[in-house]
Amino acid sequence: MLEAINLTKQYGQQVALNGLNLSVGAGEVYCLLGQNGAGKTTTINLFLGLLKPDGGKALIDGVEVGAGNTNELIAYIPEIVQLYGNMTGLENLDFFSRLAGHKHDRAFLSQLLLKAGLKENDHQKKLSSYSKGMRQKVGIAIALSKKAKVIFMDEPTSGLDPKATDEFTKICKELAQDGNSIFMATHDIFNAVNVGTRIGIMKEGNLVHSAETNSVSALELQELYLKTI
Repeated sequence: MLEAINLTKQYGQQVALNGLNLSVGAGEVYCLLGQNGAGKTTTINLFLGLLKPDGGKALIDGVEVGAGNTNELIAYIPEIVQLYGNMTGLENLDFFSRLAGHKHDRAFLSQLLLKAGLKENDHQKKLSSYSKGMRQKVGIAIALSKKAKVIFMDEPTSGLDPKATDEFTKICKELAQDGNSIFMATHDIFNAVNVGTRIGIMKEGNLVHSAETNSVSALELQELYLKTI
């Protein structure tokens, strides 16, 4: 579903991404670890088409970003999900679904919110009263409403308490079981081992380590990460 081929990006003289090569299949959760400035967000922005590469290619389902319409294949959940605080969760979902060209009835939208883990009695509450975890669930429902094949997430567990992190992990695993691909930039080593199928570690724009999560423990990954940085 995702493929980076010698993907390179520079900001002036600074190399943000140095010939990145990676691939993510359908149903995989790929977690990208690294310090601030390692190239994680740059990688996501190149796949989203928000940046143009200086070299190489970013492909989504075999289509090169920038050369074809890949927007309908993807969804993005940033660290802080930007929604309208004066609208309810259901109203936000309806608005952003229509914005993406999808018109669904309220019953279907409610089912999407439930699938994303938002309790029914929260659907009609204003977003201004939502926690970060609840906002993320609306973001996931928006991704489901547009039938995105790939969901990008940037620091999704930052600021979540253990219960909300556990709920988020379960939702990600369910999405992957349904065939969605998830590409997650994160600092959360322990959650990456828990939720991911594969993990990459970046340093100064280079992918320096890659591992299957079923072959590495959180402690081993932490030691490897600390040696890397």
